Amino acid sequence: MFATLSTRRRRVPSIAGLLAVCAGLIVASWAARADAALPWEKVPDELAQGGVDEHLGAQLPLDLVFRREDGQFVSLSQVFSGNRPVILSFNYSNCPMLCNLQLQGLVNVLRDLEWSAGTQFDVVSISIDPLETPQRAGQTRQRYFQQYGRPGTGSGWRFLVGGPREIRTLTNAAGFKYQYVTERREYAHPAVFLVCTPGGRISQYLHGIEFPKRTLELALVEAGEGKVGSALDQFILFCFHYDSKTGQYTPAARNLMKLGGLATLFALSMVIITLLRREWLARRAGPIALPQHHPAVR
Repeated sequence: MFATLSTRRRRVPSIAGLLAVCAGLIVASWAARADAALPWEKVPDELAQGGVDEHLGAQLPLDLVFRREDGQFVSLSQVFSGNRPVILSFNYSNCPMLCNLQLQGLVNVLRDLEWSAGTQFDVVSISIDPLETPQRAGQTRQRYFQQYGRPGTGSGWRFLVGGPREIRTLTNAAGFKYQYVTERREYAHPAVFLVCTPGGRISQYLHGIEFPKRTLELALVEAGEGKVGSALDQFILFCFHYDSKTGQYTPAARNLMKLGGLATLFALSMVIITLLRREWLARRAGPIALPQHHPAVR
């Protein structure tokens, strides 16, 4: 007497579970890196009486001519190489407090980056004081470049000075508001960094004195138009978007829902394919003959 019996029952792996674990590890890794970075600090109102009108996507006027810290005239089209994203800041050397705090905060973040100025990105600091000389700008550049402490990256960070028309034209295009306070003999201005594309379009505004390293990395990846960062960075950008209120990249609900739907569809497809393949193999093998004394035979 014969009977049929499935002699092997393989356990179907939970593809959805594996995908969930991988996604959790990615998010946890990103969060850990962000938390370990510099704390977000808001600028006190008394230090930043100016303001910013964000012109995301706006093209900066690259035909404007400024002077470098070495006295040479240079147009912004020469500074924006077209190959690397640019971190742009508006400061001035005689600023009694805010500019020093802002540039020091930038140096602290840049030192933690694996990328280097002049290789993966450029930094351009433009003085809002039309009376500032190239020599004074050179002294300021030397101070912060020494703190940066990366030999061979000097061409990646420029300090520029210009006339009133050039400065006002550029700051208007960037939405950067400032004014001279006569009684205090200083400029009131906001603390903000602009992250621009290699072609000179404004990609992101990073407000404040200090911000997490991962925030700057993702902003550079986003502005780099695929020329900076890894595939993982590009994936994270799909899942997160920059929140100007918190100064950090936060989960993008719609894109996460898309990924969740695709992951669920993929998991169901894998389960169905596995079950169909198992059934096909069972039919191909045919019934299994069992001896009369086998306990499964009644």
